[in-house]
Amino acid sequence: MRKYLFPLGMWLVFEAIAVTLWLATDTIFYLFNFTYIGTCLAIGIVLFLKKYRYARQAVQFAVGLYMLVYLGILSRENMQIAGFWYYLFLGVFQAAVIHYAVAKIFGPLLFGRGWCGYACWTAMVLDLLPYKAPNADRKRIGWIRYLVFAVSFAFVGALFLFRVPKLDDILFWSFLIGNAAYYLVGISLAFAFRDNRAFCKYICPITVFLKPASYYSLVRITVDPTKCVSCGKCKKVCPMNVDMTDNARSRTNGTECILCTTCVSACPKGALKL
Repeated sequence: MRKYLFPLGMWLVFEAIAVTLWLATDTIFYLFNFTYIGTCLAIGIVLFLKKYRYARQAVQFAVGLYMLVYLGILSRENMQIAGFWYYLFLGVFQAAVIHYAVAKIFGPLLFGRGWCGYACWTAMVLDLLPYKAPNADRKRIGWIRYLVFAVSFAFVGALFLFRVPKLDDILFWSFLIGNAAYYLVGISLAFAFRDNRAFCKYICPITVFLKPASYYSLVRITVDPTKCVSCGKCKKVCPMNVDMTDNARSRTNGTECILCTTCVSACPKGALKL
């Protein structure tokens, strides 16, 4: 039963967030929202512990489709970075601001880049492509993510600066167009670089938030050096090119681990654990 303490703990964290936001804002939606996400994550972890092959993908679609279809399209909430800047400029602590605070700014101190592996609606499609393990070294074009980050800030800032009317409609359409662009660029890069996660490594602006906090993440994949035989299988299968044979926080691409546990499953000696 001890192995189920981790999914229970994860569920309790999200339930605490759900109840706190519900009581603090008097908005019951937050109770259902974070309870749903926390429950999906907890069930996914249990399925992983039971060695269910598609546990992560099940969570990815359950949360990703909820965020994309229900919140983004049906509820017209821009949950991309433009939506974060929009509500931040309005001075409103709701919607995308809360989402970013929990999943992408402070949350990574606890679960690193788990968002990228278990909830991102862009990655849920990219992970279906055939290049699950990159067969080449990382490209030196990671600077593009900072450019996209700056452009998104400038775009929303300009809307406020020039007092553009109907901002809600503009943000909704920017969400639809932005997602379409992300999928187009992500799929194109995946085939060009033979790497499903190329978009995550070079283009995604969210990593500007995720990477610093992920360095201090409490939940990490670690290696038992007494069991490791340096076969290199974990490095070959890692979609983010992380060196899992090193426990140091400064390990190669350490802040890019998405907790997909592909390396854990591939290790022939059981030297890796989450």
